[in-house]
Amino acid sequence: MKKLYLLCLSIAGLSLISIAQVHDESEKYTPPSDPLVQAKLAQWKQLKFGLMMHWGLYAQWGIVESWSLCPEDEGWCVRRGPYANDWHEYKKAYEKLQTTFNPTKFDPTKWANAAYNAGMRYLVFTTKHHDGFCMFDTKQTTYSITNSKTPFSTNPKANIAKEVFEAFRAKGFMAGAYFSKPDWNTPDYWWKYFPPKDRNVSYDPKKYPERWEAYKKFTYNQIEELTTNFGRIDILWLDGGWVRPKHTIDPRVDWQRTIPYDQDIDMPKIAAMARSHQPGMLMVDRTVAGEFENYITPEQTVPKTYLPYPWESCLTLGGAWGHVPNERYKSARTIIHLLTNIVSRNGSLLLNIGPRPDGEWDSAAYTRLEEIGAWMKVNSEAIYSTEADPNLKPDGKWVFTKKPNTIYAIYQTGADEKQLPATAEIPLALQQQVKSVSLLGSTAKLKVKAADGKLLATLSKATTPPCEHAWVYKITLAD
Repeated sequence: MKKLYLLCLSIAGLSLISIAQVHDESEKYTPPSDPLVQAKLAQWKQLKFGLMMHWGLYAQWGIVESWSLCPEDEGWCVRRGPYANDWHEYKKAYEKLQTTFNPTKFDPTKWANAAYNAGMRYLVFTTKHHDGFCMFDTKQTTYSITNSKTPFSTNPKANIAKEVFEAFRAKGFMAGAYFSKPDWNTPDYWWKYFPPKDRNVSYDPKKYPERWEAYKKFTYNQIEELTTNFGRIDILWLDGGWVRPKHTIDPRVDWQRTIPYDQDIDMPKIAAMARSHQPGMLMVDRTVAGEFENYITPEQTVPKTYLPYPWESCLTLGGAWGHVPNERYKSARTIIHLLTNIVSRNGSLLLNIGPRPDGEWDSAAYTRLEEIGAWMKVNSEAIYSTEADPNLKPDGKWVFTKKPNTIYAIYQTGADEKQLPATAEIPLALQQQVKSVSLLGSTAKLKVKAADGKLLATLSKATTPPCEHAWVYKITLAD
């Protein structure tokens, strides 16, 4: 235990590196043709704000999720600690974390309540990351939370993914399962005969087709378990974009140019099976443009302009995806400005929190969600079920969303802005007649007139701001 503790201390700093595998938005988008998928996608687009959780063995060391196992000379793959100079010993020590993982404070209902009160309405939970450790009950491997090697396996809530999905569905969330297509634990991906050189399969699937077929079957079977044994699954969120047919590689993308082999796992077969169990389920095969990427997922970035297809920015609340001791979280103001920017550009925000190894979130994460929730309680109608309009362009601190006959003008305040202006100068030149302008969360009366390409909304008297971080003016238009 002392040796492992020293390792934990010595490598904890690695997770402060916020660099991660970059997933830019795809340049091509193929709308789904299945009416059930179209309906599910339309439902998802109304929600706008979701919770992601990266959680696994890596939480015990406080390191970047899985990536220190990857033998690449990249900043996010650096190893620390007494095993740093011996990859094989490091991998053994990492995989031995299964024997100490015991998150006895795990309470998914508490998480679901906190996320719901923050205004989040859908979930993506990491059922398996690239390291191959399964946070769900599976018959395909012993490297799982429910296996007897794992201390938590005797807990009544040992089937963690199932408990999480049930708790969040009980609050009305859409449920999404993150699943890594590559698996660095199974010998049918990283075959010990050929030690891995990088993140890719360690052998040429064309030369060893039987082994690759075994891996395809393993992946198929795990996805079938997730789509049959865990209740309603609305989203299958597939990561590890280097596992893809060779013809889909985009040579203009740096990381895709390094993919040496065709790693086709037969997504048409997987999707048909999964949707036979979960009709209409969204497939998010990240960066593999086509029929199985039902929405696009730019990572740790926000597109600069309106995008005309469904998309979601997946961002971390702190600096890392997994748990980091003494993590510094983004402010509520930052998150609210990100959310309003994203929604005004036709996207959704998927905000990640990494649970601790004991099964709790840091108290600061709960505080941040409470602060975000206070804003959403006042202004959620400017977020949920709104549309973005490329003609409603951002202007300075103003961004816009809309509903039929309604425009929401969102003013993103600076940290020093504590008082409402006597007259809000909303940068809109509207063709339709304005019936009224109101301030969400306030009963204040506003007089409105158009002048110099702007809409001037004047308060009848000094009024206390209804919230912090961003003020929303609701503009009702004539029919």
